[in-house]
Amino acid sequence: MNNGHYSLPLPANETVLSYTHGSPEKNRLKEVLKELKSKKIDVPMYIGSKEVRTNNKIEMYPPHETKHLLGHFHMGNAKHVKMAIDAALAAKKNWENMPWESRAAIFLKAADLIAGKYRPYMNGTTMLGQSKTVFQAEIDSACELIDFLRFNVHFLSEIYKQQPVSSPGIHNRLEYRPLEGFVLAVTPFNFTAIGGNLPASTALCGNTVVWKCANTQVYSAQMFMQIMKEAGLPDGVINLIYVDGPTLGEVCFKHPDFAGVHFTGSTGVFNQMWKTIGENISRYKSYPRIVGETGGKDFVMVHPSADPDVVATALLRGAFEFQGQKCSAASRAYIPSNLAIAVKKKLVDGVKSFKMGSVEDFRNFITAVIDEKSFTKIKSYIDAAKKASKAKIIVGGKCDKSKGYFVEPTIIETTDPTYATMCEEIFGPVLTIHVYNEKKFTDTLKLVDKTSPYALTGSIISQDRSAVIQATQALKHAAGNFYINDKPTGAVVGQQPFGGARASGTNDKAGSAINLYRWLSVRTVKETFEPPKDYRYPFLSAE
Repeated sequence: MNNGHYSLPLPANETVLSYTHGSPEKNRLKEVLKELKSKKIDVPMYIGSKEVRTNNKIEMYPPHETKHLLGHFHMGNAKHVKMAIDAALAAKKNWENMPWESRAAIFLKAADLIAGKYRPYMNGTTMLGQSKTVFQAEIDSACELIDFLRFNVHFLSEIYKQQPVSSPGIHNRLEYRPLEGFVLAVTPFNFTAIGGNLPASTALCGNTVVWKCANTQVYSAQMFMQIMKEAGLPDGVINLIYVDGPTLGEVCFKHPDFAGVHFTGSTGVFNQMWKTIGENISRYKSYPRIVGETGGKDFVMVHPSADPDVVATALLRGAFEFQGQKCSAASRAYIPSNLAIAVKKKLVDGVKSFKMGSVEDFRNFITAVIDEKSFTKIKSYIDAAKKASKAKIIVGGKCDKSKGYFVEPTIIETTDPTYATMCEEIFGPVLTIHVYNEKKFTDTLKLVDKTSPYALTGSIISQDRSAVIQATQALKHAAGNFYINDKPTGAVVGQQPFGGARASGTNDKAGSAINLYRWLSVRTVKETFEPPKDYRYPFLSAE
C-alpha cells in the first residue's frame, strides 16, 4: 500500500568531464576503448525475458575504421515484431500497477549506473559505433542520457501533483494513467541519449514499449539495454528489436493495441507513418499519440553589428561538431557584406586547423560520417557545388572512404539564397553561406523565414539589442529552439527543452514535462460524500 507522498526534487545537470591529459576519466576511457576493440560481441534482440538470435547476422564496424569488426547483431523480421508486441502487452498490467516510487527508482538507478561504472562503456560504444569524439560522446551518451533519466522522474512527479479543486461535499482528483496498449519508439543513430530517452520516457509513465533503434546505433543501444536490466527494469517493459522500417510499420500500425509512436528521424519517414496511422485509424482502440522530431535546415542570421570572432566560433562548432550529423546543426548562414571578408577568413582558417581521424586520438575534432549511404549523399552535394555557376567551395570538399567514411568539413558560398544546399537537409559537415547587403537586414529576415520548410533551430548573432528583438519576432515560427549570440546546437535537458514545428516535428519538447504529458491518459474522478436522494431542485418549489 502506497501511503506516502514522495519528493523527487529538481536534479542538477550532470557535470561534463574534461578528459584532459592524465585525468582519471581519460585513462579509464582509453582502457575501455581497448577492451571493446579486443572482443567481438554477439548482440541479440531483447524480447520479454528472451535474448533472441536469428540466422540473419549483421556486422558492425566503426565508421572511421571500416576494416575493424566490432561484432554482429541479429536482424529480425515480422515474427519478432509480433513477439515484441505480445511481450509488451503481457508486461503491461504489472508494470502500470507498480507503485510510482518503485518505477522511478529503476530509472534513477540506471542514471547512477551510467554516471558511475558504465560511463566509459556508454561513451566507448558511442565513440566506436557512431564515430563521436570523446567530447561529443560525453555530452550525449553520458550527460544528456543521465539528465533525461533524472529530470523525467522529477517532471513526472510534478505532473502527478497537479490536482483539481474540490467544492464542499465533493472530492475531485486526477489519475494519470498510461496509454491503453503498447507504444512504439523509433530512434536515430546520431544521439545515444535520444535512443535511450524515447523508450525510457514512455516507460516511466507506465507504458510498455517496442523499441526499434537505428541499425547504426545498435552497438551503444545494447549497452543501454543491459544497464536498464541491471537497474531492475522488468522483462517486457522495453523490448529492443532490429528490423527494417516497412516490416515494423506493417505489423505495428495495423495492431488494435497500437497506442502511440515516439519518433526521431527523417521528415519523409514520419510523414509516411502519420499517413499509415490515419489509414488504419478504425482499427485502434483509441486515437494513437503521434510524437515526432524530424529534420532541420538550421540557420545562423548575422547582423552587421556582430563580432566576427563570435560568428566564426558559432559556425565552426555549430556546423561541424559530430560532422554536422545533428538535426540542429548550423547548415545555412547569412553574413552581412560588411563582415564577409573577416568572417570567411576566420572560417577558412578554422576548418584548415581541424584535425580529422579516429575517435581514439582525442586531438581530432572531426571523424567519419555514419555510413556509406550518408557518405555518398553528402559527396553528391559537394560534387554538384564544384560545378555550379552560383556556388563555390571556399574550403574543404575532399571525400575519402578508403579507410572510413571521411568527408572533409566543407563551406560553400552561394550568390543564390535558394541554392540547393541553402534549402535541403544534408546531414553532414557542409555549411553554406550567403552574403547579403548589410543594409537589407529586414529583407533577409523574411528570406530566412521562407527558405526552408523546417523550423527546428536557429540563431541571431548581434550586438544591437533592437536587431535581436526584431529577429526574435520575425523568426517566431522559424525555429522551435532559438538562440541569441550562440550556435544553434547543444540544448541541455531541463534548460532548453528541444523540438521544432513545421516540417521539423510536433514540437513536444523532449527534456521537459511537455513531452511526458503525451504518454499519459488522464482520468477525472469525482466523489460525492452525501449524494442527493431526491431529483427535485429547490427552484421547483411552489411560487
